[in-house]
Amino acid sequence: MRLVEQMNSSAPLPAPVIVGASTALKELMSAATKMAASDAKTLITGESGVGKDVFARFIHANSSRAQQRYVALNCASFSETLLESELFGHVKGSFTGAYRDKIGKLQLAHRGTIFLDEIAEMTLRMQAMLLRFLENGEVHPVGSDASSTRVDVRVISATNRDLVGMIDRGEFREDLYYRIKVTHLHVPTLRQRREDIRPLIEHTIARVGKRVTVDEAALKLMEAYNWPGNVRELQNVVEQLVALAADDMIGVDDLPQSIVVASQSGHAYLKRERRRRVSDDLYEGLVSGGMNFWNDVHATFTARDLTRNDIRQLFRRALAATGGNYRAVLQLFGMEPQDYKRLMNFLAAHECAIDYREFRQGRPETLGEGARDRVKRSGSRD
Repeated sequence: MRLVEQMNSSAPLPAPVIVGASTALKELMSAATKMAASDAKTLITGESGVGKDVFARFIHANSSRAQQRYVALNCASFSETLLESELFGHVKGSFTGAYRDKIGKLQLAHRGTIFLDEIAEMTLRMQAMLLRFLENGEVHPVGSDASSTRVDVRVISATNRDLVGMIDRGEFREDLYYRIKVTHLHVPTLRQRREDIRPLIEHTIARVGKRVTVDEAALKLMEAYNWPGNVRELQNVVEQLVALAADDMIGVDDLPQSIVVASQSGHAYLKRERRRRVSDDLYEGLVSGGMNFWNDVHATFTARDLTRNDIRQLFRRALAATGGNYRAVLQLFGMEPQDYKRLMNFLAAHECAIDYREFRQGRPETLGEGARDRVKRSGSRD
């Protein structure tokens, strides 16, 4: 299962390869096949990394719209204004940066399918605009004086969040929820269908194209691991193992320590262990200068390959190292002073900001010489 791709070509989209033979997966594919036979709006739910986008493509490829466009849009990747433009289009001069007319994704998907990933990240205003479209099928580009255009498009939405809970908190419109959830497909986690782990490992190795084998002991540990990142995490781990393999056999000693520790001991802290390891790798990469925050951390988080907790743990360690000084964190991570406002806005927008005051009383942790020099030069400002 691959991640969401911008399948906006007019060429017919081939059906994706779905690997596994578990009872849960068979039931899921049976349900998806039935949904493909109709034009009903579909909501796909499940944890991050389970392959919700794959099932969206499966539904389209097996539907009567298979010969038409499949257009994918990640709603979390755009601000409200840009998301409105992406969906509905805009005319030249309608806002700063609108240098030409642009056709929206809804019009591009006319007679085909549009996949709205991370739909829960839409603002209430955008939810209202989407609801209006779902009710009348009309598209009105931003800044246009022309009459609305009616389009025929099937809408498939996906989220890893609890929409019912969001409705209770006033964060998601109940009427929109019932509009997008005419049919519902819930993709189970990989730990709920462990029978699919071996086939997925074999498929990923074959796709990479390198002749390697995973020995039985390593396979058993991988089957016992809970895979908090689901299929996406498994693919990433297998690709790393294959790329770094010294010979044609991958054993227990080659596995990431988090898999070995969590699987052998049966401890329930594997998510915490994973986050610690991820944040430690990020911290060491940034402090050493081997990583760039905006290119390697921010971009990866935006692509949903890092969690909020990964970011929080990263900045918790950085604040511990700088005595609670965010401006010193900029120096520590090799960032420019003018990045301060952008960084703070990013942390606040994604609920990743850490209260610096809890680190003001204690001593900073031991730093490397280069990192310590950067922090000293940053001064004592917040």
